[in-house]
Amino acid sequence: MTFDAWLDHFRANPARQRAIEAQVDWDVPCALDERSRRAFVRSFQRFALGEDGDGRRLLAEAERAGDLVYLAALRLLVAEEQRHAALFRRGLAHLGGEPLTAHWSDGAFTALRRALGLRTEIALFLVAEVVAMRYFVALERSAPDPVLRGIGRRIATDERNHLRFQIDRLREGFARTPGPVRACVGAAWVAVAAGATVVVVIDHRAALRACGLRPAAYARTALWDARAAVRSVLGSRRHERLGPATVR
Repeated sequence: MTFDAWLDHFRANPARQRAIEAQVDWDVPCALDERSRRAFVRSFQRFALGEDGDGRRLLAEAERAGDLVYLAALRLLVAEEQRHAALFRRGLAHLGGEPLTAHWSDGAFTALRRALGLRTEIALFLVAEVVAMRYFVALERSAPDPVLRGIGRRIATDERNHLRFQIDRLREGFARTPGPVRACVGAAWVAVAAGATVVVVIDHRAALRACGLRPAAYARTALWDARAAVRSVLGSRRHERLGPATVR
């Protein structure tokens, strides 16, 4: 099996992205109260920083793995993540905020994902995106500002397929891993997801509340999602490809 379907998906995605962005009235003034505005500024600052990596090390690891179709698809995914960072910066401009240049949580996550090889780095990307996914959906559905809802829709639409792409790659990577090793990997993976969930809830709790979500409930559902992703990678159906989902 190859990643041709994914490469086709990522090549076609810019047209879908432009169509979603064209529906956002970027010139509408921000009418949030000061407390909500500050909450989203803080939140968007963290996400703009976290999405803005160039993926150089990840791409170099993928190049060494030798699958040129996967590498081409991964390059396009990294470019999409960089466009997400640009969207968060655009959201910050709408909110009257400024981007950060550094934050401890981003530095710690970057150091952790670079500690080992390609599978570990992809696994940590998957953890981060699974834990954040419900936040993007909450932005899309419940943010108290139309520009923020548009940003949420735009990013959530991409991230649904980013998760599937990473699961497909990890299923392939763990296809020949013995069961006891997979069990240990899964346990470690869930522990990392629990830590990532705590960081997300701490960093974004005020924005979560502004979207109508209780941080404790968000933490439970995000960790549930992370466990489901681990099972999807390491479970009995790990040899099957998910492939791109239909984008509406």
